Amino acid sequence: MTDEKKFNLISKKEKKYIPIEEIKSNLVLPQEIKKNLKTEFLGNHIHFFKEVDSTNDVAKKMANEGALEGTIVIADRQLRGRGRRGKEWISPTGGLWMTIILRPSVEPSKAPQLTLVTGVAVAETLDQEYDLDIGIKWPNDILIGDKKVSGILTEVKTKDGKVDYAIVGIGIDMNVDITDFPSHLRGGATSLKTELEQEIEGTELIQKFLENFEVLYNQFEEGNFREILTRWRKMSSTIGKYVEVHKRARTVYGEAVGVNKDGKLILEQDDGTLRKVISGECVHLTK
Repeated sequence: MTDEKKFNLISKKEKKYIPIEEIKSNLVLPQEIKKNLKTEFLGNHIHFFKEVDSTNDVAKKMANEGALEGTIVIADRQLRGRGRRGKEWISPTGGLWMTIILRPSVEPSKAPQLTLVTGVAVAETLDQEYDLDIGIKWPNDILIGDKKVSGILTEVKTKDGKVDYAIVGIGIDMNVDITDFPSHLRGGATSLKTELEQEIEGTELIQKFLENFEVLYNQFEEGNFREILTRWRKMSSTIGKYVEVHKRARTVYGEAVGVNKDGKLILEQDDGTLRKVISGECVHLTK
């Protein structure tokens, strides 16, 4: 039987606080999320686990077994959370670790755009809920100021030239203590708890994210990615900065001057030429 607990949520903008000692864990009951959830399909099926290796791995297994679009996997803790390029994602108790199963009716070449769609949904939700300096770092990080608070990992399976499913993993350092991170990560990471100086409750945050994401996802499926990209650019913390992008074989440098309709980062290199980068680890530099 799944180990479940209930926990409360506060919103600083609404001035709803509860004593820290009353929040014992980040565990969320699916029925609490579903209550008053204003979505058509996202969250109709929610699976909660106290501990898993990776919510993406659990969701992938469910998707292969025919799980419906909108099915969600949430864990209180991940033992082997993954980031981009196979990097470990530190996922202690106190964070929001969630994966959504999607079956988009789009060409496989457009499926990677889901990362940017999700980034807009996460960033706009945090911006609406909390008085914080929220930005998006290309391609998949959400920042508060210059510190990472959230990351996104999208994995896609194709079949017969079509998208069979996409799983979108979202990690938000919600009530995480920065001291839980390895020392080499603490300088570039933060959490909502750290920034707000108050623990928060996650149910309402999840609900509002799902509602925002469903609207954006429907627009994406209808072919309106251009409008979503405009919103992404508005919240970008990367455009206008001098960056280095680590790719598998090499590192490229330049000023980030934009993101094109395919989600590729456009760099103006030191010799004045433009270079399009489809993926990689982006680091903001001071030139």
